[in-house]
Amino acid sequence: MSRLVVVSYRLGASDGVSIEAAKWIAALRTLGHHVTTCAGDGVGDVVIPELAMHATSLLERGDLAAVLEDADVVVVENVVSLPFNVAARDALYEILDRRRAIFHHHDLPWQRPQWRDESAPRDQPTWRHVTINDLSRNELAARGVEATTIHNSFDCDPPLGRRSVTRAALGVGDERLVVFPSRVIPRKNVEGAIELATSLGAVLWLLGDAEDGYGATLEGLIDVALVRVVRGMPPGLDIHDVYAACDLVVVSSTWEGFGNPVLESVTHRRPLAVYPYPVLEEIRAFGFTFFDLKDVADLEEFLARPDDELHTHNAAIARTHFNVADLPGRLSVLLENLGVK
Repeated sequence: MSRLVVVSYRLGASDGVSIEAAKWIAALRTLGHHVTTCAGDGVGDVVIPELAMHATSLLERGDLAAVLEDADVVVVENVVSLPFNVAARDALYEILDRRRAIFHHHDLPWQRPQWRDESAPRDQPTWRHVTINDLSRNELAARGVEATTIHNSFDCDPPLGRRSVTRAALGVGDERLVVFPSRVIPRKNVEGAIELATSLGAVLWLLGDAEDGYGATLEGLIDVALVRVVRGMPPGLDIHDVYAACDLVVVSSTWEGFGNPVLESVTHRRPLAVYPYPVLEEIRAFGFTFFDLKDVADLEEFLARPDDELHTHNAAIARTHFNVADLPGRLSVLLENLGVK
């Protein structure tokens, strides 16, 4: 049994990095490894506030080094991928010099407008880089860094949610319900979701909160919306209830590192309307059938007469290529490449 430490800006939250890190942690433990978690924010075996994205004080290198001291492998979740906390990034580079580490990149800096001129993550022979899509893997290769793609993975047999209970909690009744299952920031394009819900005469459910100073803009959009907008998760419900309650999932983002709700809509057998963000082309290439945001007439027809064959087709592809049950095997190969059994 090897000792692994997973390090992240944030763990245990509802963001994509936290969700995928939790799947990796579970898979590594399934393989028999001892896993300790270290985060700047959220939930971790060790929480170091100076490691958080927007830490107000500088990280003391010694505090982090003490957590990582006995690790056989350190798994770094996005800390060197996006430069939210440069002091934490540079401390990790120094601590992990010539040590075995896996850098799990959910994003890369040049994929965000404010960091277009940032250089690629550093590399060493004892380090392995993993991306969640081939687009990022190819962009790293163009910058001289070899990486492996391990797509995000999903429970292909999720629990059945409670449709009637959830709709009652929202006060929706028999109305058509479109869910926007993510936090609300500019690149999520909530305007596109509002436009779609308006075209379909549906209630729009914004599941997440406004972040990155987007609150005032969101309030303005809701004030002038021609559809009813409900917000947040009523107490006692979970994500499975969300998908059970909705009639349609909308992913209107202009950019996603992966876009977990895309595959979650598939595993929960719900139709999806999606904006063609760059990584979507990579996902669609596996053979999935989704609707575009502008396919209002086709969506109307599908919602009036659902086609279960579409869901069965999509679910089979997800089970073959994106099944969380296969994640331990994929991580085992990665660790063996580092000399870890």
